[in-house]
Amino acid sequence: MNEKYIELRTRSSFGDIINTYFLFLKHNFKAYTNLYLRYNAISIILTLICSYLLVTGFMGLASRDFRFGMGNNIATESYFIAGVIILLLIVFVTSLINYSFSSAFIADYVNNEGHVESKRIWRSILKNIGTIIVFILIGALLYIVYFIISGILAFIPFLGMLIQYGLSFTMTAIFGLTFMSIFSSNKGFSEAISEGFDFSFSNFWRVILYGLVIGILNFIIMSMLSLIPSVIMGIYVYFSVDSGVDIATSVFSKIVLTLWFTCFLLAFIYSQALSQLSYGVLYYNLNEVKYNVFLQKKIDQIGVNE
Repeated sequence: MNEKYIELRTRSSFGDIINTYFLFLKHNFKAYTNLYLRYNAISIILTLICSYLLVTGFMGLASRDFRFGMGNNIATESYFIAGVIILLLIVFVTSLINYSFSSAFIADYVNNEGHVESKRIWRSILKNIGTIIVFILIGALLYIVYFIISGILAFIPFLGMLIQYGLSFTMTAIFGLTFMSIFSSNKGFSEAISEGFDFSFSNFWRVILYGLVIGILNFIIMSMLSLIPSVIMGIYVYFSVDSGVDIATSVFSKIVLTLWFTCFLLAFIYSQALSQLSYGVLYYNLNEVKYNVFLQKKIDQIGVNE
């Protein structure tokens, strides 16, 4: 067994689940991130292209608006529209990768007591690709319903906002736990989503509070990851304005803004992947609470040894 292996199949208290998640990150952050970068190479390239198109289009439109028609070029609008389309593609691709990779990683970690292999992760993703695609398509429909309900709730002061947050955390939990159900025990779509709903609603307050706490902590991590690029960007803009540089038309400004926006998007995408890892930790806890499989296995082993 890996000496740094963290057993996730335990009947832990709420605080212990949070501690287990960060202990898991402490011992597996490097290995997870290295594999994450390999699996997200396409997403990183798409993000860089998307950032360039969005920044170029936005700066072109800003230059046209502030200069009363100067620099008017249909290419700027094309850049911006293309950037938005690629951004939507990135959201789909990264959701597919992040949910799948993070779930497969933590399932492989548990099944092999800390010894994770890229080949096994890849095989697991390919094996469940049909179920994953069906779930993402169904999930997109669920989110459309969620947005409609959220729009209606927006007209209800305060209480509507609280319900919106509750629905948001519930939806995220259902997605996260369903993906873990797919990869931990190779369940089909109907069984996996049924378990995802069951775990989410039978442990409703624990799931909601867990999502809130992990969301805040992951937001802090995302902010730390994007802090240095943001500081550099702020310093550059300050001195550019102070020295009279026209940011809207400067090629160097476009490069700096593109890199900054790329870093921001990548930090957001990475925080999404970490969020799914956290639901992996929660899944094994809730699974053990309900089925008691790991504890029973340990008891059986004691009987055999005696």
